[in-house]
Amino acid sequence: MNDRTNGPADGLPKPTVRRTRAQERIEALDTSPASLTQELAELRERLLAAEQEAGEARAGWQRTAADFANYKRRTEQEREATLGLANELLLRKLLVVVDDFERGLAAMPPELQRLGWVQGVWAIDRKFKSLLESEGLTPIEAEGKPFDPREHEAVVHEETDSAPDGTVTKELQRGYRVRDRVLRPAMVAVAKNSGPRSNDRVPNEIHDQDDNASNTLEGKD
Repeated sequence: MNDRTNGPADGLPKPTVRRTRAQERIEALDTSPASLTQELAELRERLLAAEQEAGEARAGWQRTAADFANYKRRTEQEREATLGLANELLLRKLLVVVDDFERGLAAMPPELQRLGWVQGVWAIDRKFKSLLESEGLTPIEAEGKPFDPREHEAVVHEETDSAPDGTVTKELQRGYRVRDRVLRPAMVAVAKNSGPRSNDRVPNEIHDQDDNASNTLEGKD
């Protein structure tokens, strides 16, 4: 009887062991210290480059976001300015109607003021002024106030000693402001006291405006 062994029979070739792809890749790896050091340095360089690129991209995005925010704010400001200008132009035209209403109601004979249609006109005038006030239109106080060239336009000087020099004695045409801006200055008469120094005490702006008003009236004639 022949003895049997676990190994291959004598004279027969040994079986070939096939390696997997993972094993082949592992064997192909260079695991020497020099190779690992070089690969680590390359990875660090790539990391630094990626971080720099990410930082530049983030900075670019932040600049774009800031530019868009500035553009949006500037566009909104321009829109508000355009709407405000259009609103002021419309209010200037409506002031002519307001003046006509005030002159007509001031000239109304007393015996007609109790009539129903006259009361209706008064009601329309009140509603009209209430509408304008809702748009920020308010009258400028003039009579009895010191002359202010920013809000008043001197049309005539009134020789009087009943009011100090430079005091508005009469309002010839009402002025208006829109919120904090003067829409139309009030046309006024300004007190001018008699005496040798009266001209010295009257503000120069009043003399300048009076000369301009006189030239304007002469041009119309």
